[in-house]
Amino acid sequence: MLTNMNKAERLLALYRTMARIRAFENAAEEASRGGVAAFGSSATGTALVRGPLHLSTGQEAVAAGVCACLEKSDYLTSTHRGHGHTLAKGADTTAMMCELFGRATGTNHGKGGSMHIADFSVGMLGANGVVAAGIPIAVGAAHSAKIRGSRQIVACFFGDGAINRGPFLEGLNWARVYELPVLFVCEDNRYSATTATGTMTAGAGAAARAASLDIPAVTVDGNDVEAVHEAAAELVAVIRAGGGPRLLHALTYRVKGHVSVDPAAYRHPSEVEEALESDPLKLAAARLAVAGIDVTAIDAEAKAEIDAAVAAASAAPFPSPELAFTDIQDTGAGRWL
Repeated sequence: MLTNMNKAERLLALYRTMARIRAFENAAEEASRGGVAAFGSSATGTALVRGPLHLSTGQEAVAAGVCACLEKSDYLTSTHRGHGHTLAKGADTTAMMCELFGRATGTNHGKGGSMHIADFSVGMLGANGVVAAGIPIAVGAAHSAKIRGSRQIVACFFGDGAINRGPFLEGLNWARVYELPVLFVCEDNRYSATTATGTMTAGAGAAARAASLDIPAVTVDGNDVEAVHEAAAELVAVIRAGGGPRLLHALTYRVKGHVSVDPAAYRHPSEVEEALESDPLKLAAARLAVAGIDVTAIDAEAKAEIDAAVAAASAAPFPSPELAFTDIQDTGAGRWL
């Protein structure tokens, strides 16, 4: 919560969050490709992060702007592209990197990895490899909060491709019928995997579909972290006061490919170049420069923090084989082990 701050201080705090997310994503991308030279040793060609790695590079303003409006006890659900949301909600960078590296000291003991990263200690209920699957989880958490009389709210992140799946309609309908405390955040990065979303989405998009279910929606420039924060703050205040669900439609851009090793040849280079002109960190840094604030030191601090996290994750132990048989359901007895 960025209360009691002037405009410059608030933007500086938001920039610091975005810089940490960008540094984390850059390091994770390098590790997934087997390059470790940047972290003090020669490249081995062995990927330190195994499996699909979905980066949120270029989308940092949405995570930073929304999560700055949340309290630690609030809940959050994410997508398969969830590192930024998790960091912005307050998760520890070292524990997160250990999770990506599959180490025992990770947030989920190395068993979740990138696509299923979670940290209940900060209310982050989990990333999800299934498109739109976080929506019913968020609605369930919000219903729990309402039944318990809690002031908690839920921030539910999903991409533009998710609005074409059933859980979007089901989740928003349930939230509206029961007036649940959910902020639905459509992180519209223009692409669904390798396909431009606009080519397979009918109608006016996320905000219009929310309005059809009587859920007020606001559309915002998702690369303008101040605009995202201001819009989210207003919506969060209404939701926390009992106003029911709201939707924030944040227009952004996915700079990287669908996964870290995807060259994204389906996009014209000029499209990416144009998008980079609206890079959220670039825009925020320019505004801070006008206020006489140089972000060079902040960028360096973020990189140093993440470099330390990578070093710690590289040295951390792998889980013991016995852990494979914990956190699973014994379907015969109907209990969790």
